[in-house]
Amino acid sequence: MERTFLMIKPDAVEKGLIGEIIKRIEGSGLKIVALKMAKASKELAERFYPSDREWFENVGNKSAKSYEEAGLSLKETFGTEDRYEIGKIVKSWLVDFICSGPVVPMIIEGEDAVKKVRKIVGYTDPSCAEKGTIRGDLTNESIKQANLEKRATKNLVHASSDPEEAEREISIWFKDSEIIKS
Repeated sequence: MERTFLMIKPDAVEKGLIGEIIKRIEGSGLKIVALKMAKASKELAERFYPSDREWFENVGNKSAKSYEEAGLSLKETFGTEDRYEIGKIVKSWLVDFICSGPVVPMIIEGEDAVKKVRKIVGYTDPSCAEKGTIRGDLTNESIKQANLEKRATKNLVHASSDPEEAEREISIWFKDSEIIKS
């Protein structure tokens, strides 16, 4: 059985969407084996988001792509066009956002859990997420708007992108004793 990590972010908690998000996960046949409400410290949030060059450049490249598509200037928003530096700026926004209010981290288990959860939550940029997904139905945010406002995108949830990332994220948020063994 595969496990993945999902975190309900402060914007979803504030909007009272915890139950709706859990309902969608459980309604898909996946099983929640750990769940809690927490307030992330800056140190925990810093560990949660990677700090390696590849991650920073990947985040910077995603921002650059959305800016190019919108005809906007990276330099005006970020003060640089360097993808690595842009990634570092975006990480600081993400850390600030995750620390801004309570979050609900959880571990979800099931066949192809990572893939299924990512399909349920929808595309990272809510403005491009399909209807029927958490992000497509429950928020009207966009990465472009968030970047222009120099903040993280309020996209309700974080879902691990692959099993390796899930294991790393689970180990940051949960002790073994907090996980229900099936």
